[in-house]
Parts: sequence; C-alpha cells; structure tokens
Amino acid sequence: MSQKNKLSLSVQYPDPRLKDLVTRPLIRRWVQAALLAPAELTIRFVDAQEGQVLNRDYREKDYATNVLTFAYTEDEDAETTQADIILCTDVLQREAAEQDKSVIEHAAHLIVHGVLHAQGYDHENDEEANEMETLEIEMLADLGFANPYKEQN
Repeated sequence: MSQKNKLSLSVQYPDPRLKDLVTRPLIRRWVQAALLAPAELTIRFVDAQEGQVLNRDYREKDYATNVLTFAYTEDEDAETTQADIILCTDVLQREAAEQDKSVIEHAAHLIVHGVLHAQGYDHENDEEANEMETLEIEMLADLGFANPYKEQN
C-alpha cells in the first residue's frame, strides 16, 4: 500500500439529507484512496436547485448533474491539488436507485471520480475515459466496492 498523501479536507452539507449516511470519515477514506498527490479539497453536498445553478453558470448545461469538480490547480507542477467537488444529493440518490446500488456505493464512486478530475484526469475521448475508468475501478476495488461500470443484471 502506498504512503498516504497529505490531505486538507472540508466537508459541507448545505443539503443535510446525507450527512448521517455519507459521513466525513467515509469521505476522507474515499478521497485518500484516489489521491495521487497532496490536496486541499472541499466536498459539498447540494440540492438539485443549487446543482442546476452551478452546472448552468459554469458549464452552460441547465440541469443538475451528479458531480461537479472545480479544479483550481490544473498545473502539473503544482505541489498541492486544490479543488471543490460538488455532489448533488437528488441526482446521487436517483442514480443509485436506477443503478440498483446503495447510496454509499454511488457516493464513493462519484467522490473518487471527482477527485480524479481534480487531479487532471478527464474523459473527453475514449483513451482518457478508459484510463480514468480503469483507475476508478482499481481504487474502488481497494475500498471494497464493485466495478461501477459493470452492467447490472
């Protein structure tokens, strides 16, 4: 197992619905599993209204999405990754139900996904998507979660 990277983590629950389920210790464990370098991160749980405003204002997509990552250090030479990772509670819960997954399982996946985005990973083309998905599958497996991309039976 690799050495843990230094992590400064802030967790915010302006939408408190998942506060007692998706707890700060769980989030810290999931973030740490996806860290490839030291980081200063904020994980924020929002409702559909705030999620839609953020997605519209920053990505020009007028709907709430599951996770938004605002990376502030996309410079590869930066010593510390800095980012805000926004999870939309409404979308997270709906997708978990649709995919027949627990909220915990889906939240772990979205947080790992968001942390990888914060560190410069993307899925704009097939090669990038394959690399990012492979990392997610490995990191989630290390945490005891199933492959999130495997087709549900």
